[in-house]
Amino acid sequence: MNTQREPVESISAITLLTADMVEAVAFYRALGFPLLYGGQEASFTSFRVGGGFLNLQLDEGWTPGRAVWGRVVFWVNDVDAMHERAVTAGFHPDTSPADAPWGERYFHIHDPSGHELSFARPLTR
Repeated sequence: MNTQREPVESISAITLLTADMVEAVAFYRALGFPLLYGGQEASFTSFRVGGGFLNLQLDEGWTPGRAVWGRVVFWVNDVDAMHERAVTAGFHPDTSPADAPWGERYFHIHDPSGHELSFARPLTR
């Protein structure tokens, strides 16, 4: 048995670039992310995500790349309710909620800066 601690314990935060802080902050607030620091007029903004943080950093010259960079997955209490919240706010998710073979219910959406997000929840069996 390996009794050594893992060298990496958890993700504390992810920081995403945006060229439009006003639009980005409005998007995340509409989805229910609690604002902790910054806001629409700031160059750096933080939202609480469970025990961690989602940060936005303003870079007015930034544009999304053409290549897939990856995706951020957020676990939520109710995937279908989050999807409905996004649609009601006027956003256009890339997918509808679906049950995945890896054991999660999920949907994908891009934020206004082009970052791919997934909202998911483990399936109960």
